[in-house]
Amino acid sequence: MKRILSILTAVSLGMGMLSAQNDIAKEVFDIKAGDLKLSLMVGSDNRLYQLHFGDADKKVNIPEKMPSRELEFLPPYGNGVITEPAIQATHTDGNTSTELHYVKRSTEKLSDDVQQTVISLQDPAYKFYVDIYVKCYEDAGMMEIWNTIRHDEKGGKVVLYRYASASPILKAPSYWLTQFNGRYKREATLEEERLGEGVKIIDSKLGIRAHQYRIPSFLVSYNHEAHENDGEVFAASLKWPGSFQMAFDMDWNKNLRVLTGINPLGAQYYLERGGTFTTPAILWTYSKNGKGETSRQFHRWAKDYVIRDPHKDRPVLLNNWEATHCDFDDNRLVSLFDGANRVGAELFLLDDGWFGNGEYSRDDDKHGLGDWEVSTKKLPRGLSYLTKEADKRKVGFGIWLEPEMVSPKSNLYNSHPEWIITQQKREPILGRHQEILDLTRPEVQDYEWNIIKNTLSPHPGISYVKWDCNRFVTQPGSTYLPQHEQSHLLIDYNNALYRLMDRFAKGYPDVMAMLCAGGSGRIDFGSMQYFHSFWPSDNTDPLGRIKIQWGFGHFFPASTMSAHVTRMGKRHLKLAIDVALSGAFGIDLALDKATQEERDQIADGVKLYKETIRPLVMEGELYRLVSPYENPLAAMSYVSRDKDSAVVYLYQTEDGQVPAVKLNGLDPEKQYTLTEVSLAKGMQPRIPTQVKSGKELMESGLGNPLSTQFDSAVLQLSAVK
Repeated sequence: MKRILSILTAVSLGMGMLSAQNDIAKEVFDIKAGDLKLSLMVGSDNRLYQLHFGDADKKVNIPEKMPSRELEFLPPYGNGVITEPAIQATHTDGNTSTELHYVKRSTEKLSDDVQQTVISLQDPAYKFYVDIYVKCYEDAGMMEIWNTIRHDEKGGKVVLYRYASASPILKAPSYWLTQFNGRYKREATLEEERLGEGVKIIDSKLGIRAHQYRIPSFLVSYNHEAHENDGEVFAASLKWPGSFQMAFDMDWNKNLRVLTGINPLGAQYYLERGGTFTTPAILWTYSKNGKGETSRQFHRWAKDYVIRDPHKDRPVLLNNWEATHCDFDDNRLVSLFDGANRVGAELFLLDDGWFGNGEYSRDDDKHGLGDWEVSTKKLPRGLSYLTKEADKRKVGFGIWLEPEMVSPKSNLYNSHPEWIITQQKREPILGRHQEILDLTRPEVQDYEWNIIKNTLSPHPGISYVKWDCNRFVTQPGSTYLPQHEQSHLLIDYNNALYRLMDRFAKGYPDVMAMLCAGGSGRIDFGSMQYFHSFWPSDNTDPLGRIKIQWGFGHFFPASTMSAHVTRMGKRHLKLAIDVALSGAFGIDLALDKATQEERDQIADGVKLYKETIRPLVMEGELYRLVSPYENPLAAMSYVSRDKDSAVVYLYQTEDGQVPAVKLNGLDPEKQYTLTEVSLAKGMQPRIPTQVKSGKELMESGLGNPLSTQFDSAVLQLSAVK
């Protein structure tokens, strides 16, 4: 569609405001995305003030007097603003203050559903410019905000100390913040608190796989804890894989400013004259009907605008890691192909350990990273032999890569010790026995691209890649960057990483890809635009995965969450299968060591997923029904958009009973046949097949017979025609 560019004129926000406008406001305008509205005012002092951010139906009036400086939309440091600043810069003459005045705005219609507004600001005393971008997705109700900063000042470089992506103000009597924290194997754990006056910071300082302890996403609820189906809730997520900072600054008037973006710690940026610094985008959505609606809005937006091949089925895959670790040969792998074929898996994923030769053979996690030649000891017939053998069995073939890393015990490290990220005059600190390659170096960028190209191009039978990153930055230093630009490292690294990911996605559009980083250490929508799915956690104990996937599901659709059947935790195999059925289903265990009964049970789960459940995981809308944080039961469902079908999951996380589960998202006028599925051989259904109306299932609920920890049930609903 042809883009239409128009310079907008001022828009009045209501009757009876024109008399005040001449004295207070030069211009007032709204930017709207679904139920979310941003109302801004250009004051008579030329500053840009926020009048409203939230409910699109709320009437907004021009204030009777000039707003305080605390209500500037993008507050700068050093010239009167006394709250947390969004922009802090030192100009070429040493002035540490910045003033931002409105210059103009423009709106571009990018498609029928997407509109982008650019608001231009300038320091009246300097050739220092900030452009605010607000991209609105009307149908999804999503608002994406970021900034660009540039200057044309004589005399050198402007130093940027703070550069928030956005800093909108929320206004309510009280606020509840939900963050998603945790640690390795306990990712995306919900933690909710009431905010008080002062500054609350959620951040990461880990550099390149930032989300080890918390993810760059959050919820803010007005006036009470976030409810699933009622109340005003904002949800936001930052598109950045590196160190981030979310600052929640409540002032003395109970205004809550939310500053989000790259963590400025140790990251001042020296901006050349004529250069441009672009912040990562922050995504915002809003609901008057609880956090469940914000999740569905994020999921719709992600599938419509971000995730690669959103409507392409994610293959049921078998991963060899739990079966073999690094100890295998090609005969062992081919035997696993046979097992994959017998249970109905569609793809075999060869994990770590397939590369490295001689003394640096990848026989454990201490050797070989960086030396990406196929192991002649383990795989003498090469990768092409494996892809052909997999194809004979009608199984696709995927491979594990970790292009950003190097082992000290490798040929690459011996050849280029200067390529690693480390601090001079310090003993290098290892993480998982490895170091990080410095992606700010052009030669490292070329090397990592060649890893991908030399693995995939000679082997067109490889149809899937698992991209891993198993450590974070502890010594942020570069032997490549100049002395005065060492603080650029973690910003330039992640921008180079995005370019590498983009090159991979465009260069191999038919190769599907899973994003992994020591579990879920790098899960953000900036990275996910290059991938089909992600690995939520190395914790595959189904009891742990229930909460981990519950947490990530607040922002990421089920089709992107890889969920594998394993024996971790030694739980009931049925529970492991039922939990995996709620995501991108896979298997990670030694099938040849499983009993025939277990293999049959897994095969039945695969068949059920492919024939019935996968379309709902791919396209259905999520409804969280019973929270495992408040009950001994976790219950959730996916409902088709036409409301003709649904799947319901019941997971008993503790002993105890929730007598009835009220469903959601159904058509109250339709009759549904309800059937329990995913039953082990000889197992009788606990919930009898029955026909009930959508209204009854949503108002009275479904009787729940489960009461014992580790029990589970999967229910299929089909509208009666």
